[in-house]
Amino acid sequence: MLNRFIYVLLLSVNISFANVIIPAQFSDHMVLQQNDDVKFWGWANPNEEVFIQPSWTSEIYKTKANNQALWELKIKTPDAGGPYIIKINGYNEIILKDVLIGEVWLCSGQSNMEMSAAWGIKNGDEAIKNASHPTIRFFTVPKTSAISPQNNLHGNWDVCSPETMKNSSAIAYYFAQRLQEDLKDVPIGLMVSAWGGTPAEIWMPEEVIEENKILKEAANNLKPTEWGPTKPARAYNAMIHPLVGYEIAGVLWYQGESNVGASNYDKTLEALIKSWRAKWENDFPFYYVQIAPYDYGKDHFGGVEIRDAQRKVLDKVSKSGMVVICDVSPTNDIHPKDKKPVGVRLANLALADYYKTYFKEVNGPLFKGVSIKKKNVVVHFDNAEGLYLTNKNTSLFEIAGEDKIFYTAKVKLKKNEITISSKRVKAPKFVRYAWGNTSVSNLFNKVNLPASSFTTEY
Repeated sequence: MLNRFIYVLLLSVNISFANVIIPAQFSDHMVLQQNDDVKFWGWANPNEEVFIQPSWTSEIYKTKANNQALWELKIKTPDAGGPYIIKINGYNEIILKDVLIGEVWLCSGQSNMEMSAAWGIKNGDEAIKNASHPTIRFFTVPKTSAISPQNNLHGNWDVCSPETMKNSSAIAYYFAQRLQEDLKDVPIGLMVSAWGGTPAEIWMPEEVIEENKILKEAANNLKPTEWGPTKPARAYNAMIHPLVGYEIAGVLWYQGESNVGASNYDKTLEALIKSWRAKWENDFPFYYVQIAPYDYGKDHFGGVEIRDAQRKVLDKVSKSGMVVICDVSPTNDIHPKDKKPVGVRLANLALADYYKTYFKEVNGPLFKGVSIKKKNVVVHFDNAEGLYLTNKNTSLFEIAGEDKIFYTAKVKLKKNEITISSKRVKAPKFVRYAWGNTSVSNLFNKVNLPASSFTTEY
């Protein structure tokens, strides 16, 4: 009886004095968003008081766990800097060490975002050797899936060193490195949650797809693969949802190859962006990479249709941006090895659009519209200053009449304006450019950035 009484007493003590628990992303070496009210949360015994004291202030933040054993509170962060420590106390004490305050970016998508220097990227050995950047930190989410939203995940923050950079996202690394050139070594936190070979549908909440007929039909057409899940929300539930609420500056996205063949990718990507912003309750910038030209097959336009869908999202979603990389990507490799210009172009976009510290043009020529003048068509572009063709003997412009039969067009370029025509099209109505899965743009602007492919057919 005595032994039984002691057992019950110990059990009741454990229940009454449960340890405070925090999600994996709150750990040593983490980066918190600067000048923000960042949310901390975790679990504790119902009604247990939780105290948080950051070393950058004398203020002590206090809250209580609710009847679901969940607690949360917001803490004001200072300007970029550190390192700091953060003490979290309930019935136990957690001390987070080497915490930096800076800029946090979520980097997601499929294999080209996941791809590290260890995969054999261009100039990778040199990059690894020089990758000692203690104020760049990686939080890499392991590949996991779930049928319902999860509240925690595995992972830890790593300080950027040759050893850690080697197996972390190369694009994210080059992005951070370029940001620090302009932001004067502000700490950069990179939360990398990516999975090669995955379609966009697995990266958004299931209800978003279920409530949209077009998205649901597209999701139902996805075929199982050996590389990862294809059912809606499987990666979102396990690899994104647990991060929701962790304050971020914005999102980098590189995905689309696994949706080649889809006819409504623009609607899918638009829905994904809006759903993430809704979950975070934050209209953060969302910058993405247009997929590179690649030979997906000569009997369809699946690859270039995804590129055009990505282009269309720019007009549908505010605070979005796209980088075109066809000039640094061979058409025979779905995993282009030259990752530095991709990361740099994303960073330049962020520096110009979000941080307002970079004042050069960061976008290639983007299709704006056409003016039809009898047999001639004038094609208008944004970001067209200094427009030039790298090969004047090869035309990637095509025009068609009402019958939508396209013919290669003759091109005249004068004063940043392009006029096209074809003797075979007497009444032009439709125009397209670089319209092929492997078509590589030969039209650039003054900052040597390529034009995106486009069509007016749809």
